[in-house]
Amino acid sequence: MENKIHEGHEGHKEHKRHKEHTEHKGHGGHRGMIEDFKRRFFICIALTVPVLVLSSNLRSLLGFSMRPLFAGESYVLFSLSSAIFVYGGYPFIKGFSDEIKKRAIGMMTLISVAITTAYIYSAAVTFGLQGMDFFWELATLIDIMLLGHWIEMRSVMGASKALEQLARLMPSVAHKRMPDEMEMDVSLEEIAPGDIVVVKPGEKMPADGRVINGQTSVNESMLTGESQPVSKAPGAMIVGGSVNGEGSVEVEVTKTGKDSFLSQVIDLVREAQESKSRTQDLANRAAFYLTVVAIAGGTVTFLVWTVVFGKTLAFAIERSVTVMVIACPHALGLAVPLVVAVSTALAAVNGLLIRDRAAFEKGRNIQVVLFDKTGTLTEGRFGVTDTLVFGDTAQEEVLKLAAAVEARSEHPIAAGIVDAAGPVAQVTDFKAIPGKGAQGKVNGREVMIVSPGYINEHGYNISDERINDLSSQGKTIVYVIRDGELLGAIAMADIIRKESRDAITKLKSMGIRCMMVTGDNKQVAAWVSKSLDLDEYFAEVLPQDKVAKVKEVQERGLIVAMTGDGVNDAPALAQADVGIAVRAGTDVAVEAADIILVKSDPRDVAAILALSRATYRKMIQNLIWATGYNIFAIPLAAGVLYGIGIVLSPAVGAALMSVSTVIVAINARFINVER
Repeated sequence: MENKIHEGHEGHKEHKRHKEHTEHKGHGGHRGMIEDFKRRFFICIALTVPVLVLSSNLRSLLGFSMRPLFAGESYVLFSLSSAIFVYGGYPFIKGFSDEIKKRAIGMMTLISVAITTAYIYSAAVTFGLQGMDFFWELATLIDIMLLGHWIEMRSVMGASKALEQLARLMPSVAHKRMPDEMEMDVSLEEIAPGDIVVVKPGEKMPADGRVINGQTSVNESMLTGESQPVSKAPGAMIVGGSVNGEGSVEVEVTKTGKDSFLSQVIDLVREAQESKSRTQDLANRAAFYLTVVAIAGGTVTFLVWTVVFGKTLAFAIERSVTVMVIACPHALGLAVPLVVAVSTALAAVNGLLIRDRAAFEKGRNIQVVLFDKTGTLTEGRFGVTDTLVFGDTAQEEVLKLAAAVEARSEHPIAAGIVDAAGPVAQVTDFKAIPGKGAQGKVNGREVMIVSPGYINEHGYNISDERINDLSSQGKTIVYVIRDGELLGAIAMADIIRKESRDAITKLKSMGIRCMMVTGDNKQVAAWVSKSLDLDEYFAEVLPQDKVAKVKEVQERGLIVAMTGDGVNDAPALAQADVGIAVRAGTDVAVEAADIILVKSDPRDVAAILALSRATYRKMIQNLIWATGYNIFAIPLAAGVLYGIGIVLSPAVGAALMSVSTVIVAINARFINVER
């Protein structure tokens, strides 16, 4: 029996090792492709330098003599250019083959046609055909295309690590209660429904279960997104991955593995990620039409000059190749990736990290931003909003008395009171009142900070409308008692970020609707929504149902951006057309998102969407610059003005390509982040 158990564990470990190896291999493959383009680019650049020096037509263009520098110059030039064509052009030739197989011609086809035509014609010139070679144009064309694809691939998001981050929420071991009442540390695979586990203060819950002994408060913010710790007494349910508070509890395990809440969240993330659509690359669409124009234009040019006008083969090929080369502008290879690289770098400097380029581009069409409340629109921590006094005691004194006692407590509500009060007196004889509050002596007098439940149990009579108003807003209220006398009450709530109002105003000015989803009750949601002037809100939404709310809004025909920071937000972030995570949140939310806000500032949501619009405008402008000049250049290259003595030489055509590239590069720099 022991051997079988051992073999089972070894099999599990082997499966885990195989999975890790496979995942590593996948990530390594992506990185390898980027490194491959980088390596090919630098090697080809090194080979291009002597090609430029040895190109007689380039020397002539620059005002130097066309005479050979040494015997056999043309053959050395051919050899170097061949190396560049074979080594640097390989990814494009392979891409051309793939596009043909898929019957979807695009940029790879266009590049392949241009470099192959230029190479074959130039090789023919080298070995006797009358004409002018295109070797330096060929070399620089390949260099620019390699650079463009390298930049583009670096901007594309790598494989998501969301599922790995989710799994890391679970502890590595559990304290299992054995039949002899002894505790034993075991791996999570060794616990099953019905087992009893002990969870000590500050530890993570190892599985879904039910408290059977002890009292505590549990921080479920990483799973539910709610900032307020939840009190747990015998009979209460807990979720694996949540963090235990101040008490030690015994928990009976109810669900493990794929049945657990966390595993269900993982499945939701995976499902949403796999179903997300991808936007088509603008440059590839432009390349498709340009490919058709280039091939048709080159063919028609060749036929017209040979068949109609009876020109020599060399002249016709030269005109045809010039058309081919000029119809594949260097600028097209940089038009989109250069804008992406510039906008990505600009965004990063401003604390906006773009992980998925396609989703970022889609941000220009966003119609609704759906905010998670806790930690996004709010600070995710409790703070004092109101201090009420029932007698003659000053508000400041009530707050300081409460803070003096709470300074010894580790409860998040206590931290909020202490932060609001500032320096306070020392407390003695401090002790917690489990589930009800805390007490201690301040300046020799007994002070208690208690919950409404304690007030009701001990017969305190409170008839104050202010309490009802605060309760209707969903605020948490604690009472301050000194020597048995009820002095006042302190209302607390998750603090709304100061920046949230500016963010909502900016988004609305952009024509974007603002909505909120939260697990909090309707009173809290209504208070936050009214304070921020939101268009709509969804309250009391269970963690697993947030993704359904995103789908619900999408089914109205609206394009949705989701902003959140909790694990429960991860499926919704993945489902949304654009997922935006605040960095202060969990790593899971960050990995499931398309965009990360480093500064956790909701105003950056408006900034990134504005940047997306600006980036798209630059892409369109660059594509127009990169392709628009062909309307004039291609006819000139074909020789339509030959009759009046105007013929566009290959060198001039290459110069036109260079001008287009410079314009595209300069234009890409004029992008701004609006705040």
